[in-house]
Amino acid sequence: MEIGVTSFVETKPDIETGIVMSHAQRLREVVEEIVLADRVGLDVFGIGEHHREDYAASSPAIVLSAAASLTKRIRLASAVTVLSSADPVRVFQDFAMLDGISNGRAEIIAGRGSFVESFPLFGYGLHDYEELFNENIELLMKIRDSEKVTWKGGHRPAIHNLGVYPRPVQDSLPIWIGSGGTQSSAVRAGLLGLPLMLAIIGGNPINFAPLVELYKKAAARAGHDVSQLQVGSHSIGFVAEDTERAADIFFPSTQYGMNKLGKERGWSYYDRSSYDAARSFDGALYVGDPETVAQKIIHLRKHVGITRFMMYVPLSTMPHEQVLRAIELLGTEVAPRVREEIAKWEAEKE
Repeated sequence: MEIGVTSFVETKPDIETGIVMSHAQRLREVVEEIVLADRVGLDVFGIGEHHREDYAASSPAIVLSAAASLTKRIRLASAVTVLSSADPVRVFQDFAMLDGISNGRAEIIAGRGSFVESFPLFGYGLHDYEELFNENIELLMKIRDSEKVTWKGGHRPAIHNLGVYPRPVQDSLPIWIGSGGTQSSAVRAGLLGLPLMLAIIGGNPINFAPLVELYKKAAARAGHDVSQLQVGSHSIGFVAEDTERAADIFFPSTQYGMNKLGKERGWSYYDRSSYDAARSFDGALYVGDPETVAQKIIHLRKHVGITRFMMYVPLSTMPHEQVLRAIELLGTEVAPRVREEIAKWEAEKE
């Protein structure tokens, strides 16, 4: 069971002062967060790609490379790379370079993206949303699996027996499929035999269990070894020494962030009752003291089959010291509890 952190490197206004953090400051902060996550024994740190004013990381590989030489063990992933509007050749090259700098710790989590700003920015049409992703994931896997590539698609110039360099340290650069929870994404990942990262950010997480089963059935149908498949969860959360303190600290920024997105997407107003319901044991928020958060992650592992849990913190902008403390507790208090309990549970099943 792997435990890690996801960040979108947000720069929304400070809730109390209204001051908007600079992109430069937030980028430096997130590098500190990655370094701390490595030091406290977390397994992976993921950076999301966005092209909006309120997010600072348009290129996850650059942020992760800044942290690569400062860390020793932690895996460094995109979360996600918006592959539909990216050049798969450049994506592979960037992460192969990250893999070299980190000595074999790079991963790509590829998705279609929940925001669409990158499409007009890079000259793509939303009417090609699905087709672009299918072509680009095919090409990305082809580049990963072969040093020289011959390929032809409908949206990118053909490649005729050309080498793509540099090559990564890892024999096979890990590529995950990131999904918001659609059946088509789960089936796609299964048929390709790629690990699946689910954004479990609402409702009851247990409701994702049928989706994981669908993913595994698709993989088995395509001839892949289901026992080797990984399933991850990207879930919003925050850890503090006391559950009520964690809830009170995390609520203002969460409410701000949810309502900002809610205005864009037509969601209902997010208030404290919505928040408290979501942080209940059956809810999708992993907010509380280390024991509370650990037990929710263990429950997710046992009932959904998650093998990697990534806590998305912060949602919106929070004081850097609070974020660092949450990461520290996740690594030193939550992760050991989860690993010990899951190890016992798996041993009992054998």
